[in-house]
Amino acid sequence: MIKRFFDWLKQPLGLIAVGIVFLALFSIAAYGLYTTQQSPEQPIQFPHKTHVAFGIQCLYCHPGASKGPSAGLPSQAKCWACHNQIQKTQTSALLAPLKDAVLSGQSIEWVPVAIVPDFVQFNHRAHIAAGKNCEDCHGDVSQMNIAENPQVMNMGWCLNCHVESAGEDQEKLVKLTDCGTCHY
Repeated sequence: MIKRFFDWLKQPLGLIAVGIVFLALFSIAAYGLYTTQQSPEQPIQFPHKTHVAFGIQCLYCHPGASKGPSAGLPSQAKCWACHNQIQKTQTSALLAPLKDAVLSGQSIEWVPVAIVPDFVQFNHRAHIAAGKNCEDCHGDVSQMNIAENPQVMNMGWCLNCHVESAGEDQEKLVKLTDCGTCHY
């Protein structure tokens, strides 16, 4: 029976079936990768563009980036300290979820945008100490209304940056491309 099946696969109709199955599996995998790179729906459609236009620096809202692995998010109290002074906050539909959360004492559940797998250890502090800017990885946020990944964040992309950062320094290249640098 198995021999007959393999003989059928060698026929034109069998080859077409194999091709269709391959294309279906490839399409499913490509769609899965595509969906992992899409910006998730957030509880508040936070306009980064507007805040950057007011001169607010990344590290004001994301102070953890200079201190450790996670950039962190501003507390609702920090957001409200500014927005409570702005008259249109009281009537803005975009800011209603912030106002409601502050007045009710409930937390806003933000959805992470740039996440790495559990087997990758990423530390913002090391990258800032190395002179990297937020825009190097996160793109020009001053042009984004809602945060999104400007590129596919994967191992190849990170390694290319590590190799470029090392330049001609072989010792630095070995350290930056060692598996244990990111996988520990």
